[in-house]
Amino acid sequence: MSYCINPLCTHRQNTDDAEICLSCGTSLLIKNRIRLLKPLKALTDNPYNYFDVFEVDDAGTKWHPVREQRVMKVLRWNTPNLVELIKRESLTLQLIRHPKIPRSTLDDYFTFVPNNSLLILHCLVMDKFEGQNLEQWIKFNGKISQSLALEWLKQLVEILDTVHRSNFFHRDIKPSNIVLQPNGQLALVDFGTARRVTDTYLAKVSGSGGTSTGRGGVYEITSVVTPRYTPLEQVNGQAVPQSDFYALGRTLVHLVSGTSLIRLPTDKSTGNLIWRDKAQQIDRPFADFIEDLMAPLPGQRPQTTRVILQRLEGLPFKSKINRIVKSKLFLISASITFALTLVALGYASLPVIANNYLNQGKKAHKENRFIDAESDFNTAIKYNSNLTYSVSEFYFDQGDSHEDKPEIARKNYELAIKFNPKNVSAYNNLALICQQMYDLNCIENTYKIIFKLQPDMWEARYGLGSFYDDHGKYDLAEQQYKLAIQSSEQAIPAVNNLSRLKNIIGDYSAAEALALQGLQKGKDIEVQASLYKNLGWALLEQKRYAEAKTNLQKSTELDPERTDAYCLLAQVQEALNIRSEAKMYWEFCLILNSSLPEVQKWRERVLERVFREY
Repeated sequence: MSYCINPLCTHRQNTDDAEICLSCGTSLLIKNRIRLLKPLKALTDNPYNYFDVFEVDDAGTKWHPVREQRVMKVLRWNTPNLVELIKRESLTLQLIRHPKIPRSTLDDYFTFVPNNSLLILHCLVMDKFEGQNLEQWIKFNGKISQSLALEWLKQLVEILDTVHRSNFFHRDIKPSNIVLQPNGQLALVDFGTARRVTDTYLAKVSGSGGTSTGRGGVYEITSVVTPRYTPLEQVNGQAVPQSDFYALGRTLVHLVSGTSLIRLPTDKSTGNLIWRDKAQQIDRPFADFIEDLMAPLPGQRPQTTRVILQRLEGLPFKSKINRIVKSKLFLISASITFALTLVALGYASLPVIANNYLNQGKKAHKENRFIDAESDFNTAIKYNSNLTYSVSEFYFDQGDSHEDKPEIARKNYELAIKFNPKNVSAYNNLALICQQMYDLNCIENTYKIIFKLQPDMWEARYGLGSFYDDHGKYDLAEQQYKLAIQSSEQAIPAVNNLSRLKNIIGDYSAAEALALQGLQKGKDIEVQASLYKNLGWALLEQKRYAEAKTNLQKSTELDPERTDAYCLLAQVQEALNIRSEAKMYWEFCLILNSSLPEVQKWRERVLERVFREY
């Protein structure tokens, strides 16, 4: 069976061998490559049905040279807002690259005019995931176990990690938008309402009145609402990335309770769902974590996907402790241990006691029992005050070993500082961890202490400058980079970042001078590659194309994965009218990974240029 794409056609079904629709005469082979096999949602004349969605046979294109069955969305009404929506979805799927997110390429967005029609249909083709969405799956299989809930949550957060690091958030996470594939892997679909996190957007959410993260204010951004899954800030048009976590928590509640959210009661005083009695297979630590995801305010939820993944790693241990603590055997053992400890204290000498507690503290720390470890170390110091420095250094080393787990690392650095309040290195590492966690109070207070203890610590100036830089506060970033450079000749990374910043704000001669200064002193290959890129960027903007090309090519030779250098090379080749090479470099720019805002801007510019051709 083949279907006609024309939404005004009175009889859209056709035989497999038909070339044109027997009812309206519209070609059944779209763009000489796509045949509509079957609708994935009912074909109705409802004026609120904005999109038709089909499974299609796609013969492939240069960008996607494989014949396969895919999905195509067709916009039925050519209104500016809806056209903008489908264009945004196309751009989103091109910029976000993950095997569990539908893939779409440049040639997958196009327009089509049916036979004898004034309609202009906007079409978007994307990969199809085989399987069943979780809304359908749960109806036939019922509630899921805790182990499966943990596995699915981890998969979804890993997908969201890519989405958020690409500066997007989904805004419509719910069971029907999650597909369980035959291989047991989940896929996240329907990015039609995804939102780009831009500086302009964040400026709108940084007004007065709002959440504990300082985001709020009164403004209007397109609201997307799915009852019971959408947080209040999103209902009010104030969605932030943490809004996805709320919807994720609500999705988990539906899966572990096997109950539609509309049928679950709510606490009248808090508005929270009452669900735990429907999910007794979920232990308290995991249930508490789900509640954290659904906290009323964005600032009360985990702030990043990385934080969620780190907490997930610790959940099995917490669950095990929870089961042990609730057992009768534990209560008996704890009483005996306490009695024996009292007897031992009466016979041991003070140094032995101190060392014993020190060792116990280290053992407790290895097992991630931080409260027990801190208690043991405090007791050890009580019996031997000379152990204070050793304990501080121990925690500092442990913080370094957990730098990929911000919550654990932060706890260690804070404890290192507690036992040695003048440990500048611990303060500096704590500041960097707080930057990862976007804890503004921690960042501000920690750097204040660092600069009071050691005003000329260039690493700290550079770290604070990088934080301001990442959040578009270029004047503050420039101030810190300059102080870092003044403090030490080793501050080449600060020279490099300041050169990039000068390019961003349009001071190309200063960017050139800084890049040359850094190249004279810098030895690190990665930093050199970045400096050559910054130099090439400045020369490009000054229309010195041949010099720009030379330096940008040096950058890619030193670091073949420098996405921004390829984007700039594409622009240089266009300026030199070398179209074939420009096209090749644009392909590298679009395909390679990068979360730099300038790269995203260059990608949008070239994609919008392509869109204008349709």
